Amino acid sequence: MAIKLRIPTPLRRLTGGASELSVDGSTVKDALDSLEREHPGFHERLYDEKGELRRFVNIYVGGEDIRFLNGLETQVKESDEVSIVPAVAGG
Repeated sequence: MAIKLRIPTPLRRLTGGASELSVDGSTVKDALDSLEREHPGFHERLYDEKGELRRFVNIYVGGEDIRFLNGLETQVKESDEVSIVPAVAGG
């Protein structure tokens, strides 16, 4: 099943500039795995050495942070929009 995945500006060079992609998956993890297969380089930017999402990477499904859902195992359906949002720090 294809879902819409929004790509943040700093990672668009991996997608040839695309801000949105259609990827397959029934969970967030499946969708991110599909993204990595189609556009290599995402895994090392999204995951730490233990295979966990990096602290500064936020992922939303339909506007809901997956940390408050089922994490990477959050189910997605074709009508869902998944957004990768890197945290921004500043002062």
